[in-house]
Amino acid sequence: MLDDLFVTSSVEDEAAPQPAPQPANAVDYLAVVDELHSGRIKVSEEALAAQYRETGHDLATEFAALLDQARLALAGEIAQPEKLPAIDPETIATELGLGRPGIDYGQLRRSFAFANHPDRVPPHLHERAMIRMQVANMLIDEAKRKALAKRKR
Repeated sequence: MLDDLFVTSSVEDEAAPQPAPQPANAVDYLAVVDELHSGRIKVSEEALAAQYRETGHDLATEFAALLDQARLALAGEIAQPEKLPAIDPETIATELGLGRPGIDYGQLRRSFAFANHPDRVPPHLHERAMIRMQVANMLIDEAKRKALAKRKR
């Protein structure tokens, strides 16, 4: 739509001015404003008030329903405390599956980071995610060192 508003001229056509291209859905806003202010359009105050009340009633009902949904959601959150992700090394090692043979440690690190990186979790879990990432990186590095030591023997 912005392209319709810009007037482009080439270097060859500078001498001959060309009319600006008309937008696909041209609306003469000044003419609409003039028509509204001219007084030729008559709307009864009763009709406006009735339409306002009808629209307001629908919005009030919709707002009340949304408010009830929010209260139910908040009640559900308060009733069930959020289960925090574990930060102990044993649980994280189990999540990583470090005991399996033939592990691609780079892929393992990327997939764990994709699910647990501090930038990808809610703000209230940011600190916990940082700890989980540090522990996971430590465990992966340790497992990688052990695997290389076994190969050298």
